[in-house]
Amino acid sequence: MNIQTIMQALQDTALATFIRESGSAFPTLESVHVIGIALVFGTIAVVDLRLLGVASHRKSALRLIHELLPFTWVAFLVCVITGSLMFISNAITYSENILFWWKMGLLALAGLNMAVFHLGVYRRIDEWDTTLPPPAQARIAGLGSMVLWVGVIALGRWIGFL
Repeated sequence: MNIQTIMQALQDTALATFIRESGSAFPTLESVHVIGIALVFGTIAVVDLRLLGVASHRKSALRLIHELLPFTWVAFLVCVITGSLMFISNAITYSENILFWWKMGLLALAGLNMAVFHLGVYRRIDEWDTTLPPPAQARIAGLGSMVLWVGVIALGRWIGFL
């Protein structure tokens, strides 16, 4: 069984056919996906700006992370669900779209950046939590995150045009 066979099977499901043939299902999914991305990026950007040294009304980076992270994860889950549903509606075309794969690659790098941050400088957050600027590792993580997420958004927007 090759990848084309799997993509065809996904695309031939009743759910994928409904999404593709309905006049409102795909646009609704796309709208919810965009709102989810806005929430993901917005909450991450607030934390990233703090990591870059931009002061917020909450001096504590840890408090900011704890307050926003639940919203980020819920919005990300919504994006995974809506994105997956949009993908299956036209799985063959999306699986052949280089911009889709670049987007997935940047998402993986954003996840890796987050993991490196949490396994590294975040473990010592008590030492730098309320100081500005944060340590270089935190600033690099924040800048990397911002760049990667802007890339994810830009590529996601362009997927439909290739």
